[in-house]
Amino acid sequence: MPAAIPHHHDLLACPECDLLQRLPPEQGRGRVRCRRCNHVLHHSGHDVIALPLALGITALVLFVLSNVFPLLEFGLQGHRDTTYLLAGIRELFAQDRPLLASVVLITTVLAPALHIGLLVYLYLPLALGRRPPAFVASLRLVQAVLPWSMLEIFLLGMLVAGVKLAEQATITPGPGAWSLGALVIVLAAAATQVHPHRLWDRVA
Repeated sequence: MPAAIPHHHDLLACPECDLLQRLPPEQGRGRVRCRRCNHVLHHSGHDVIALPLALGITALVLFVLSNVFPLLEFGLQGHRDTTYLLAGIRELFAQDRPLLASVVLITTVLAPALHIGLLVYLYLPLALGRRPPAFVASLRLVQAVLPWSMLEIFLLGMLVAGVKLAEQATITPGPGAWSLGALVIVLAAAATQVHPHRLWDRVA
């Protein structure tokens, strides 16, 4: 009779230092850290589905709001104007700066949209007790797209530009700017809640 194949669901490679280590059994709420670099490997005792799904849906709403409503309102010598995220990207293309426009488009629109869409795509079926199609590829893609989402850098640059222009014009943050700031916080929280190891345990 052939020997039983051992299970390795409790083995995990640290994403920071690649040390392969065995996760201890869950004992209530807490964090498991890497023995070598102290990186957080695992959150135990948390709902692996509900919180990431709620953050994903919230991020989806905020993403739509940040693209529909104006980011900033300018007032200069009695004239007022508004700026939108997508309008700014179109203006960069119109100024014959396709490389910069493409980078802004990818890092502030396409990558965040893909990240948010994958979160909802992965967690909504799991919340309904189903395994989403292309689960493995989607799980890998949601990790790969994270470094390309740079909304926080765009927001910081917008704040710096606003401070510099404040001496020449009246600048008021629009609803899109507040939505964008909230979106950055929600996506940062969502990134800490995606645990591939626990998702594998759920669908196994």
